[in-house]
Amino acid sequence: MEFVLSEMIDQVMTARASLKNLFIRGGGTKDFYGEPYPASVQGSILDLSAYRGVVNYQPSELVITVRAGTPLTEIEQLLAEHRQMLAFEPPRYGEGSTVGGCVAAGLSGPRRMMAGSLRDFVLGASLLDASGAVLRFGGEVMKNVAGYDVARLLAGSLGIFGPLLDVSLKVAPRPLVEQTIELQMGEGEALAQFNAWRSLPLPISATSWLEVQGEGVLRVRLSGSEAALASARARIGGRCLEPDEAAQWWDSLRDQTHVFFQARPLWRVCVPPSTPPLGLGQVLIEWNGGQRWLADGEIEPDFVRKAAARHGGHATLFRAAGQPLVPVFHPPSPGVRAISERLKQEFDPTGMFNPGRLFREF
Repeated sequence: MEFVLSEMIDQVMTARASLKNLFIRGGGTKDFYGEPYPASVQGSILDLSAYRGVVNYQPSELVITVRAGTPLTEIEQLLAEHRQMLAFEPPRYGEGSTVGGCVAAGLSGPRRMMAGSLRDFVLGASLLDASGAVLRFGGEVMKNVAGYDVARLLAGSLGIFGPLLDVSLKVAPRPLVEQTIELQMGEGEALAQFNAWRSLPLPISATSWLEVQGEGVLRVRLSGSEAALASARARIGGRCLEPDEAAQWWDSLRDQTHVFFQARPLWRVCVPPSTPPLGLGQVLIEWNGGQRWLADGEIEPDFVRKAAARHGGHATLFRAAGQPLVPVFHPPSPGVRAISERLKQEFDPTGMFNPGRLFREF
């Protein structure tokens, strides 16, 4: 791997000397996400797919350190051998998905409502900056706070500060038992049910609601011991799905293979879970009401963003129909933008890494 890293450093130094841009790429499964590169921007690909492998994994410590180009499927298989998992269920969107791409995108799957977001599981990371230097932040110990905030800020940065080289992630034990229950109810009733469940000691690890053929279908995944699940099933009621059917359902949400996600444009709206129905057309609800996917192409972007902001949330144009005419991401607060600009200036003063990918201005 030292030879691969040396080649990447040489490519960075050459690009900087010639004032060229570098577009960071792993498996390419998330090329659709974020701002598209402007047609006027020229540059070359910095391919991280060859920089792969496990650096350190001690199952008893619940921490794994891997190189950015490592396929996510390999990591999940390794963890499964020790009955462990990435608790935030990072979306894969394809077999080529890499760990570095998952962290750079900062996205989490159905279990995020119980376990927390991807950013919460980042303990440390290494970054290659525009000068060709390898910078290390955080560590592999959960109590290590040195540089921890910087490592977390790299999650969701879409590579604008430079390529991630390796990352240390907390892992979690797999649940002893999982089961999914299905109930029939409307959107408002489902949101009220989510609110009621939050105040109860129920082992809920994922929820969803979607209208299917005019009928509202709520699904809730339970994770834990057999005794805990039996108690929860008695309280919740509903029909238990077969294991294969349940796994297929949650994977279809995690990886967006469900037909709902074929809509263009597709909006992702994050709001407080207690927010009532938004009334913005076709919707798929996750995270106990906290994440809502909108598939109505007739809605004006400004209307979606104002509706989200009115409830203290934000809206992302997750998948556009052609070239997006509005910014993909909700306008950040002045404080967040200032921090991003300072980090960009520190790590990439020439602006060569992924220009315009997160913010159109830099």
